[in-house]
Amino acid sequence: MQIRLPLAEGLSSYRLNEAGPLPAVSGPPPASRVAYAAAHVVINPLQPQTLDMEATMAFRRHLWSLGFGVAEAMDTSQRGMGLDWAGARELIRISAAERGGAIACGANTDQLDPQRIATVDEVVAAYEEQCETIESAGGRVILMASRALVKCASGPEDYARVYGRLLKGLKQPAILHWLGEAFDPQLHGYWGSTDVENAMATCLAIICENAEKVDGIKISLLDKQKEIVMRRQLPPAVRMYTGDDFDYAELIRGDEQGFSHALLGIFDSIAPAASLALRALDAGEMTKYEDLLAPTVPLSRHIFQAPTYFYKTGLVFLAWLNGHQRHFQMLGGQQSARSIVHFAELFVLADKARLLADPELALKRMRLALDLAGVEA
Repeated sequence: MQIRLPLAEGLSSYRLNEAGPLPAVSGPPPASRVAYAAAHVVINPLQPQTLDMEATMAFRRHLWSLGFGVAEAMDTSQRGMGLDWAGARELIRISAAERGGAIACGANTDQLDPQRIATVDEVVAAYEEQCETIESAGGRVILMASRALVKCASGPEDYARVYGRLLKGLKQPAILHWLGEAFDPQLHGYWGSTDVENAMATCLAIICENAEKVDGIKISLLDKQKEIVMRRQLPPAVRMYTGDDFDYAELIRGDEQGFSHALLGIFDSIAPAASLALRALDAGEMTKYEDLLAPTVPLSRHIFQAPTYFYKTGLVFLAWLNGHQRHFQMLGGQQSARSIVHFAELFVLADKARLLADPELALKRMRLALDLAGVEA
């Protein structure tokens, strides 16, 4: 099978990988790493600000079947870029009711009015409301980085005050989330400093002070060395969850001093490969682990290229190619955030990684996308 695609070098003929797709093999969670996939949402195309809960939950069942926990209502689900707290709350309620033990959910402060600067106490109250919702539903809390806190915090001491109070009030240990400004420019200066080393010191101090209430921290700085440096300074019982969609294969594998667990948006798209790779890691089959994950890295780097916060568009496009949803529409019209050349390259990289689940369907849908873009394939 082949197709003409508008790639960087121009309109070119591409022949699909004869090896065919990797199998999506059901199984238990990996034993050697904790692995969460941050999942996207599917909208109702006739009511484009409403979620299609049936399709959204079907995709989560796909992830659960492959052994992943789901990180719910995170930035991958367009939290802060189309999904508001009311929609997130309903999504959390439904997801946790179905699989409470295999779900961690984003708590934020996005019910606050973004047009005014909140007080620190209002930020705490907003977080507490969302944490209560999550824990009452049966989910684990992920304390997402708050745009409102960035605006109102006077320095590191306010972050220590907010996180200390929140963690002490939780029923079970939480996952902290340090989302870099490549993912959200409004989080510039989080932890009270624009200097990464100073910000890291503040974050580590908060974790050490509340270690018994911290399951782990996910950092999404797209800088593997900074993640490794922080990982080596964590208290022994606190996990590092990589959010590095550029170097996850290396960080999960680890080194002589430790490794990272995973809480990744790219697992939404590469779940069959990642599931098989993590099982290989469990079995000590390092060559197989590398062979499965290495081809997914160019795909991930492409999907997460700048502007990085539009990575969700690539995830949803690939989900559509793979038949997980009937359409390629997104909250806020974000299906238009990437070009047809970007999608064509994504198609090639997904095929090379053996992640087109049904090549004939993917080919048909890619041709439809080209036709709608005015490209003769």
